[in-house]
Amino acid sequence: MFGLFSFDQILAITFTLFAVIDIVGSIPVLISLKEKLGHIDSGKATIASGFLMVLFLLVGKPFLNLLSVDIHSFAVAGSIVIFVIGLEMILGVEFFKSEKDTKTGSLIPIAFPLIAGSGTLTTIMSLKANYEEVNILAGILLNLVIIYVVLRSLSWIERILGKAGLMVVRKFFGVILLAIAVKIFKSNLNM
Repeated sequence: MFGLFSFDQILAITFTLFAVIDIVGSIPVLISLKEKLGHIDSGKATIASGFLMVLFLLVGKPFLNLLSVDIHSFAVAGSIVIFVIGLEMILGVEFFKSEKDTKTGSLIPIAFPLIAGSGTLTTIMSLKANYEEVNILAGILLNLVIIYVVLRSLSWIERILGKAGLMVVRKFFGVILLAIAVKIFKSNLNM
């Protein structure tokens, strides 16, 4: 089993997942959700998103087939949630009503669909065509370390940006989030 490990594969998978997850680009969304929820449990959010990623690595396609849901429908549904979050950021309107329950808030919408969203889960299933599962698992674990560090650093990042900086970044990334949602929606709608 050790012979299956490939540093080149792990590096390629790690960078691919890092780009798709885009945890750094999600910082304004995460800070906005943290303000709404009062607290984000970094550990729970990281573990839940890691669980979803590993689950999809192992049984993603059969699970969706069991539910009679194809990858494209899954991606469209995830894009709608991302679109609504982007609207919240730009308009300052609350669509997702907060129950002030940080236990579920750390899981939805943070673990899913922001971190382990349809793009991430679809990418993980696609990587199986070219890479060994053990290397994909290593790439997932490396990304989970980065995710945890970013989630734990949100308060520090928020202090560095300040209120005005945070508002500008939030509005800007709200538009980016809308664009990403529309792209995912369009690319999966006619499949």
